[in-house]
Amino acid sequence: MKYTDLRDFLAALERDGELRRVRQPVSPHLEMTALSDRVLRAKGPALWFEHPQSGDRPVLTNLFGTVERVARGMGATDLASLRQVGHVLAALKEPEPPKGLKDAGRLLEMARTVWQMRPSVHRRPPCHEEIVEGAELDLRRWPIQHCWPDDAGPLLTWGLVITRGPQSVPAPRLRQNLGIYRQQLIGPRQLIMRWLAHRGGALDFRAFRLANPGQPFPMAVALGADPATTLGAVTPVPDSLSEYQFAGLLRGGRTELAEASVGEAGLMLQVPAHAEMVLEGHIPPAAAGFQGHSELGTPLKEMDGYLHALEGPFGDHTGYYNEQEWFPVFELSRVTQRRGAFYHSTYTGKPPDEPAVLGMALNEVFVPLLQKQYPEIVDFYLPPEGCSYRMAVISIRKAYPGHAKRLMFGLWSFLRQFMYTKFIVVVDDDVNIRDWQDVIWAITTRVDPVRDTVLVDQTPIDYLDFASPVSGLGGKMGLDATSKWPGETQREWGRVITMPPQVQARADAVFAELFGSPANKS
Repeated sequence: MKYTDLRDFLAALERDGELRRVRQPVSPHLEMTALSDRVLRAKGPALWFEHPQSGDRPVLTNLFGTVERVARGMGATDLASLRQVGHVLAALKEPEPPKGLKDAGRLLEMARTVWQMRPSVHRRPPCHEEIVEGAELDLRRWPIQHCWPDDAGPLLTWGLVITRGPQSVPAPRLRQNLGIYRQQLIGPRQLIMRWLAHRGGALDFRAFRLANPGQPFPMAVALGADPATTLGAVTPVPDSLSEYQFAGLLRGGRTELAEASVGEAGLMLQVPAHAEMVLEGHIPPAAAGFQGHSELGTPLKEMDGYLHALEGPFGDHTGYYNEQEWFPVFELSRVTQRRGAFYHSTYTGKPPDEPAVLGMALNEVFVPLLQKQYPEIVDFYLPPEGCSYRMAVISIRKAYPGHAKRLMFGLWSFLRQFMYTKFIVVVDDDVNIRDWQDVIWAITTRVDPVRDTVLVDQTPIDYLDFASPVSGLGGKMGLDATSKWPGETQREWGRVITMPPQVQARADAVFAELFGSPANKS
């Protein structure tokens, strides 16, 4: 279904009992997190807090608290149909050459569809209905969640960050990057832009400061965009396709954009026209050696010529508080918003949380992408208990000795999302990787701890992972839990115990007569 904006999506959810209004006063300080967490763990609805105890607008949480709501936001009817999204991305990432006129026509139609989904610019966008700037601009008035007791402060979590690389280089990149990075509130008009070095926003900023040293880096942050645009920002979209185009494919209609007041060389950044709120501003330069504090007492200093602040600690998706680290400061110049704007928020914590649920949904999108590159993959699974991406289990149709090890290194290098995957377990196609009993059976019966363990040192690791010996750098481990072929073992390999099909069918029939229900075949 096509959702023009987040309000359309929420109306549909409320009609179907998937949105619950909270009329009791609830505090953004800890209480919203506690209630949201309890509802999410019960696989309950999205929550609309009508009367936050502090703040000047309603708050939406748990929007993507179930896999079904994620699928619905991506235009899919159920979890299984998310595989089709993955097939589309796989075809766009690496289209196969046509084998005949029929294939050529299909490729032409796909290219035409992608072209037709290029964004359009809205001249009188809803997100410009109200302009807030000057003394009226104070983010401390917003009901921004303070999620956990030892958090450094309120944390803006669902901001869709829009950036673009430098335009003053010989071959400037016109495409904008969309990413979702958490932002700590440190002043009425200041946020910390916490992005990891390999993320698109950080790469744009690095390229910009190298090309334009001492110049403010323009940025915009959209809150409350339509679900297709928000989810498009966390999906592995091919570099040849913009997230706005991909959102159009998901939605079945063009993404409508509005021009922000910030940009470079007269080329303004473009933001979702139907977003609830848009924050506009810059990462400012700083004098060499500058040190100080923000209005809320956060340490500030100059790094690489720009203003940085000490971010954290915050409760993270690992279930622990993360370490502090320096990140750029985003200074706002104005906020544009819709009339009656509300604030879309979330929290992170020990799984299950919203990022873990998103990871479960995106898992289905990843499978066709991986199978396109590695056809021997039968299934791929990111256990939500593994904090979304830190552990992966793969089942393959094994074809030669060492095959499992090839897949390990392939996964670590194929998509940026798997750069930080610490553990990979590879099993044969007779193992159900979504059943931990089956996976543990394969590990304990098909793995020799010395022969079948791959250890790789000095690899990129999420700096939030304090288990690594050095911040941002640590090890990875692969387990080959496949049956071993000649060359991998000198022993005769064991034969799996199975019952003949006709005997099992007879036993099932007798079971049904005795107990009145089909036998459990797991």
